Amino acid sequence: MAIDSMNTSENVEKRMAQMVSKLKDHDFRITPQRLAVLRVLAASEGHPSVEGIYETVSKKFPTTTIATIYRTVHLLKQIDEVLEIAFPDGSNRYDGSKPFPHPHVICVHCKRIIHPALGSLGKIKADVAEETGFDILSYRLDFFGICDECRKTKPDNDRR
Repeated sequence: MAIDSMNTSENVEKRMAQMVSKLKDHDFRITPQRLAVLRVLAASEGHPSVEGIYETVSKKFPTTTIATIYRTVHLLKQIDEVLEIAFPDGSNRYDGSKPFPHPHVICVHCKRIIHPALGSLGKIKADVAEETGFDILSYRLDFFGICDECRKTKPDNDRR
């Protein structure tokens, strides 16, 4: 069962407050454009790209540049308030609603991303630390496949 979280208005506002607080803790300015980027990331269940964030933000702030979006996302990555999901083709996506390590299932065709409910992930992390002697600082667990919709619309999809 996937846990594509329900980003209710209350959850979005709580997440926004967390991000704003961390930006202030690091003495970063809180501009209207930056707040718009935070809102897109906090509210998104679809893991937007920088380009997707730009499309949304520029509707309200037409003078915003894509460079502003890149800078804001980079800043949020530096303070651990957004999780980057990198693709081999460079089309990275961002998770601002859950900026902590968690698993993803990613469709290699449409790039849909969902969060599977894996309750045993904490145990796996502890087992890896115990087996290797490493102090695990972070981790990433991504599963790649072809989603149900892509299989239905393109049944002859290759399995690569």
